[in-house]
Amino acid sequence: MRVSRKIPCKCQQKFAVVVDGECEFWYIQMLKRNERSLNINLEPKLPQKKSVADQYNKIIELSSEYKKVFWIVDFDVILRESRESRGGEKPIHVFSRIYPLLKKQKNIEVIINNPCLEYWYLLHFRQTSRYYDSYDRLIRDLKRHNPLSNYQKSEIFYTRHNQDIYLRLKPFLNTAIRNANLLDDFDPLNPETGLSQMQKLF
Repeated sequence: MRVSRKIPCKCQQKFAVVVDGECEFWYIQMLKRNERSLNINLEPKLPQKKSVADQYNKIIELSSEYKKVFWIVDFDVILRESRESRGGEKPIHVFSRIYPLLKKQKNIEVIINNPCLEYWYLLHFRQTSRYYDSYDRLIRDLKRHNPLSNYQKSEIFYTRHNQDIYLRLKPFLNTAIRNANLLDDFDPLNPETGLSQMQKLF
């Protein structure tokens, strides 16, 4: 009698990363391009400006299809949209309501950049917990560091061959992870705290 043996599955675990900004989209594209063993799908396939509630619904939908879903949030967008909101529930209130719910989900990881993704880039070069109340102030500090001294929010800058954003930053990745781990967790009741949680993706 032949003994049946279980053959280990060679399939890779699939992960989804949900973004609504172009910079996040390009950064994850370059991560995928340079780390080909990663099985990551970007959702949506093209960046779209969606409400916080719409993004939440998309994440819940994807959580049944993927081993893990990462939602990358630029918190300055939520704050700006809350200030500009005219009627209805403000995005910051929606986020404060759904954030604790998502944190309870084992296969959903919320990644907050406050104020924006560029804070993650800054952590590649120095340890800081400073809160930047404007993108311009953050970029001035970021551009003091040589690999990104000519930083631009453009697809060409992010994706140029052999000099894309991920390759520029990769030599400093362990520093960024260490610096990000030193920061406090996000507190919805105290949103004016500088942080990046991108290390959760790595």
